[in-house]
Amino acid sequence: MKEMVNFDEQNFLKIGASIYEKRSMIEHIAEVICKEDFTNLFFTSSGGSQAMMDPFWDMVNEMSDIPVYRMISAEYLACGHNQVKEGTVAFLASKSGDTKETMAAAKVLKEKGVRLVSVIGKSDSPLEKISDYSVVYGDGRPQELILYLLIGKLLHIEGYFDAYPQFADELKHLPQVLCDVRIAVDEKAKQYAQDYHKEPYNIWIGSGNCWPVCYAFAMCVLEESQWIRTKSVSSPEFFHGTLELVEKGVCCTLVVTEGKTRELDLRVKRFLETHTDKFTCFDTADYPFAGISDAFRGILSPVVMNAILQRISKNMEAVTEHSLDIRRYYRVESY
Repeated sequence: MKEMVNFDEQNFLKIGASIYEKRSMIEHIAEVICKEDFTNLFFTSSGGSQAMMDPFWDMVNEMSDIPVYRMISAEYLACGHNQVKEGTVAFLASKSGDTKETMAAAKVLKEKGVRLVSVIGKSDSPLEKISDYSVVYGDGRPQELILYLLIGKLLHIEGYFDAYPQFADELKHLPQVLCDVRIAVDEKAKQYAQDYHKEPYNIWIGSGNCWPVCYAFAMCVLEESQWIRTKSVSSPEFFHGTLELVEKGVCCTLVVTEGKTRELDLRVKRFLETHTDKFTCFDTADYPFAGISDAFRGILSPVVMNAILQRISKNMEAVTEHSLDIRRYYRVESY
């Protein structure tokens, strides 16, 4: 294997396994939630953490008739949500465990009698202390594995996901799959970074359960971490405005899901292939999921796409010599 920028395969597998080892504890949270009953589910956080959770809002919405809502925490604080009240179970996520808007939303939700379930990167954080249930992943990755187990188990108990036991058993292979995908895509990711890191304008497109991944990469990596001017647009919306900006020389990147909206992505692909000479497609279908059944590929598209795009992140950082940790304003200025 060629040397890869900022990638330690054995450590990656080790920390991935550390989350799967929490399976019983995570599933127990789902069991308690269902035993205590609930009226609806609510996903709320900020920035990339909200985007990480949004595919699970989509998962509940697609697989069940459980009322489920999502809202960025700052918007919830400003507007509220009439369906979120006692009987609601809210899911929150924060790498730091002290994200300002997320914490403020957690306090408001708690006052309303909403039970809080949090996915957190640091132990003993304010978010962990206020939550009814929490899973601290520390150095573990991917955080999505926690929610696949938690939401999958909840759907199973409620009678919507009969295949969950098999799905959960096969998730033990997910760290290796994500490792293999990173290795397989790295050369393409490196070339992408070299070719397009100086583009004055970029369009990123995706749909369905991979739309949050596309949106978060454009916002949190290219804009926030690399200061690259980028527009993200969903595949169904692409043909209602953004297509008019596409011409020769315009850099367009499409992420393709294996979920229900795949054909919407492929429609965009057919258009871009003939209208710009700077088009790149990343499709989860191009990579094997060793040890995981084909029936689960669509559900897992978001976490696999994240693995693909993370290799662009690491290679972009190396090419631009602009650390992904540098910020001009975020947590630097008050606003």
